Parts: sequence; structure tokens; C-alpha cells
Amino acid sequence: MSAARPARRVLAAAVALPLLIGALGACGYGSEKKDDKNDVAAEGAKLSVDTVKIGYFPNITHATPLVGDHEGILQKELGGTKLRSTTFNAGPSEIEALNAGSIDIGWIGPSPAINGYVKSKGKSLRIISGSASGGVKLVVNPDRISSLDDVKGKKIATPQKGNTQDVAFLNWIAEKGWKVDPQSGKGDVSVVRTDNKVTPDAFKAGSVDGAWVPEPTASKLVAEGGKVLLDESTLWPDKKFVITNVIVSQKFLDEHPDVVEAVLRGSVKTNAWITANPDKAKTSANAALKGLTGKELPAEVLDPAWRSIAVTDDPLASTLQAEADHAVKAGLLEKPDLSGIYDLAPLNKVLKAQGKPAVDAANLGKR
Repeated sequence: MSAARPARRVLAAAVALPLLIGALGACGYGSEKKDDKNDVAAEGAKLSVDTVKIGYFPNITHATPLVGDHEGILQKELGGTKLRSTTFNAGPSEIEALNAGSIDIGWIGPSPAINGYVKSKGKSLRIISGSASGGVKLVVNPDRISSLDDVKGKKIATPQKGNTQDVAFLNWIAEKGWKVDPQSGKGDVSVVRTDNKVTPDAFKAGSVDGAWVPEPTASKLVAEGGKVLLDESTLWPDKKFVITNVIVSQKFLDEHPDVVEAVLRGSVKTNAWITANPDKAKTSANAALKGLTGKELPAEVLDPAWRSIAVTDDPLASTLQAEADHAVKAGLLEKPDLSGIYDLAPLNKVLKAQGKPAVDAANLGKR
């Protein structure tokens, strides 16, 4: 994405602000790690390790690992190498696990991936694939807000100060010409930082007038009578922006490229299966969520949330670059060096073998 594109179409770009203020990942659900310790049965020839450890969130924005793990697609590609999965509630804890060697490969949002890369001066991780795009909306109480201009003077929730959606909303506010202090959230709009688990109750009680949130929180608000006023995808060219990437420990990538390729084959095949079987995949993802969290999403929440998220092998690298560029342009952080954050050679090898087109690193490929 070039700097010449209209600013209003890249307002969400400032998700890179967490580099400056240490925010959580896209979901903003906290930082506690849940270790499922689920070694999946392996059959066939073993690869270069006995076990590969993957991490992801119990959230539908992580549909690829949810479905790929639950359906055994990832394990099938690994043959005799066992798959062990661990779930996380926030990006920073997943990055910590990757750095500590507790996981080898993870599905994660763009901000913690950027943060982890920059903090380690490019030594800790690489982004090796895309996973999902979209799934972020501004949902409002239609009795209080009927147009975008009506947002001025209202109380709007975001998941956490400085997280992906919080900064996207702050930049949208700035584009409208309104003023808000990014630290306190006070100004022409009151930005109320609220955990996604609490936001539906706050909305129902009238404590907030709306929220800029990811799925499935957005659909939960709609189920409580809310109205979608803006889909963040409309602010992006082609209505696509990265919300989930696949990352790998640089050390693991260097030492076990065969295992990384196998996981990527599983990821690509899972995305193809999800695209070809959307209803079965939705049911599978919900079953996986129930197994991980103890409860599934009701149809009135799951169905619209599922429709708003698109799985993708393409990491949409230009949108990651835009996130950083526009955060810098807004004076929110010093310019980070993201050159080399992507290593898409293993993914493109897998895609070529399956007759699919290669994906591009937007000049941020392996040095």
C-alpha cells in the first residue's frame, strides 16, 4: 500500500502503536496462558523433531488452527511428528512463549508480531504466512447513534488502551477532525477501554453507546440490539487487512525447515477446506471452542461473526507495512525497521506444489 492512498482508507494503520505503549494483541482478552498439553496421536514417518509445539487463541479469528487442529489436518501433514497445541489469551504471552521455546510456531495478530520482531532486533521470529483478514466493526446503540457523525460526544468502548482496535478507532476519530487524548481517552469522543468479555454487559446496561471491537464481540453486541455502523474492512483497499498471521521462531525455522513446511501445508489445506466447506468448518471451529473454553458460541453470534472473517494464505504484507507507516506518520512511534520480518519462501514452495500463486512480502522479505 503506497503512501499516496487516501488516508481514510488506511485509518486502521496505526495498530503499530502497541510498539510504543506495550498493548496486548488483537483480542485483548488478558495475558494468562492456558496449556492444553494435548499431544495428538501421530502416524507415519517422523520429521526432524519428535514434537512440534504450536500456539493460537481460542477465537474464531484463529479459525485456521482451530479447525486444522480439531479436524486433524495439521497432524496429518506432520506424519510421525506429534502436534502439541497451547492456547493463549493475548499476544504478548504468546511471544514470550515463542522466545522461551515453549512453542515453535504460533498464530497471532499483527501488533504483537511487529512488537516481538522489533524488540528482538529482528532475531526472534519471522512471519511465514497469513491466516485471516477482517472481523472488526463499530457497533452502536441505534437509539443513541444513527450516523457516523453522531459518534461525537458519545462513549465508545475499545478492548484496551493502545491495542489494535483502540488505535484504529483513535485514528478514525482524528480523520473526522475530532480531538481525543490517547492516554485518558477523553475528548470529543469518550474512549472507554473495556475488556471484550465485559463489553456486551456494559453495552446492555447502557454504560457505553457502542464499541469498536473484533469478532465475536461485535456480533454479541448486535445480538443485544446493536447496529453495525462501520465495518473496518471498508477502510482498506480491497476490503482486506491482516488480523491473524503465522509466526515461527527463527531458530526453529533454521533448524527444522521440514517441520515448518509440513505445518504450512496443513495450514494451506485447512484454509482450502474451510473455503470449500464453510458450514462444516464453522461447526468444527465451534466444537473446538467448546473443547477449549467449555462453551460454544450461539448461532446468532457465530453465524455473522463467521461471515465477516476470511481465511487467507496471503499475509497481506502491504497492510502490515501500512500499519507501521501511518503510526509513524501520526507521530505515535519511532520508525521501526521491519525489513526481513517475512520469510515467505517455505509458504511459496508449498503454494507452488499445490498449484497456487505465490504471495508477496511487500519488500519486507528475508534479508
